Amino acid sequence: MEDISLHILDIVENSIAASAKTIEIMIDEDQAKDLLTIEIKDDGKGMDKQALSKALDPFFTTRQTRRVGLGLSLLAQAARDSDGAFELSSEQGTGTTVRASFRLSHPDCKPMGDIGQTLRVLAASPAIDIVYEHKRKDSIYRFDTRETD
Repeated sequence: MEDISLHILDIVENSIAASAKTIEIMIDEDQAKDLLTIEIKDDGKGMDKQALSKALDPFFTTRQTRRVGLGLSLLAQAARDSDGAFELSSEQGTGTTVRASFRLSHPDCKPMGDIGQTLRVLAASPAIDIVYEHKRKDSIYRFDTRETD
């Protein structure tokens, strides 16, 4: 994937496939700490311990449409390539949280990409509530589709 917004779109598509009704996307660009943190949290069906232990294996997927599941493993690799970290937590029946961090100044840190276009694609799905928060310097941009109903 070329940029972070595409990683976000891929992870959110996983959340939608997991029957999530609410998806929270939090982005924190902390220049002082030289750190970009992305967190995507959903209330979907979650994963059992066995699926969670295999989730980063690119040859494991729960989807019936294809035999590989590259999204999580590619995001984890992108985070590690930029001196960052990756965390995945999930509980069956409760949902999943994906957290990735990137060192902003690292030459392998991917660009943000067109996050606006990604959000427009996501907001077009009326059956899903999207909560988005983006912190940058001294400002916070936030929208919540639940507030527009």
